Amino acid sequence: MDRLDRAILDQLVEDASLANVDLADRVRLSPSACLRRVRALERAGVIRGYRADVDPAALGRGFEVEVMIELTHKDRATVEEIERRIADMEEVVSCRRLFGVPDYLMHVAVRDVEAYEAFYMSELAELPGIGRVSSQFTMKLVKG
Repeated sequence: MDRLDRAILDQLVEDASLANVDLADRVRLSPSACLRRVRALERAGVIRGYRADVDPAALGRGFEVEVMIELTHKDRATVEEIERRIADMEEVVSCRRLFGVPDYLMHVAVRDVEAYEAFYMSELAELPGIGRVSSQFTMKLVKG
């Protein structure tokens, strides 16, 4: 990967909807050369996909919570069951299993605090092997 590939990636991270002609102009390449490089980055798995940045509030999910979970049981069956159930939870935007404490860090988006409380009681509190759950509410998105 050279400086041109990095310039292409920087531009696409900033605006993935750029037309190839505009992208080529920004990185000072011909459109055909730029497209060849983009396709090569896609084939190599460097570019994994393109996504829309959607406003959570417009979807009725403007209340965002960072949730840290510590487990009391960490056997394989418990971990697999927890991860299977979390993967099916619509409210969970992302979830990472971590080394150390906490065991999981998840990003949850719901309508409001009442919806989070209902989600917490009906979904999170029902997960097997849960020891401690700590919820941090987003005050303001500074950089996203």
